[in-house]
Amino acid sequence: MKEAEAKVVNTLKAHFAINVRNVERSVEFYKKMLGMEPSKARPKYAKFDVQDPPLNLTLNERPFTDSGALFHMGIQVATTEDVLVMRERWVAAGLQTREEMQIVCGYALQDKSWVTDPDGNEWEVFVVHKDNLPSYYATDETAVACQSGVSCAEQAAKCESR
Repeated sequence: MKEAEAKVVNTLKAHFAINVRNVERSVEFYKKMLGMEPSKARPKYAKFDVQDPPLNLTLNERPFTDSGALFHMGIQVATTEDVLVMRERWVAAGLQTREEMQIVCGYALQDKSWVTDPDGNEWEVFVVHKDNLPSYYATDETAVACQSGVSCAEQAAKCESR
């Protein structure tokens, strides 16, 4: 029997559909974060059709009581300069940022900046300098590994208090 030929899939972009408590409030945040207007806005729904990075992001107003299974979302960029440019755009748009520079997180040495949407969903812009390190979290490459499953900032407080 002959193996089936692999067909190429022409992927357009990733799609994230996130629940929000108030779509209008979330639209204001994402307009600032993404630097663009939504491509579609309806009652209890908005869509951002982002070209760079390629992303179809929809906001769906639905009642919920906690943050659900989502940990965080991110945009990986090529350089630390790109991280700083995004951070400055966010700051200029009035968003509060949090930085983690030269941090080992997710077993990789990274520079990153974070913002949090009105519903507590965290977004990071990050660059990976060195990957596949032995520690999940550390303030340098040689630190003792700490547990995964929480943000690196939370992990820092736990590890440094030991």
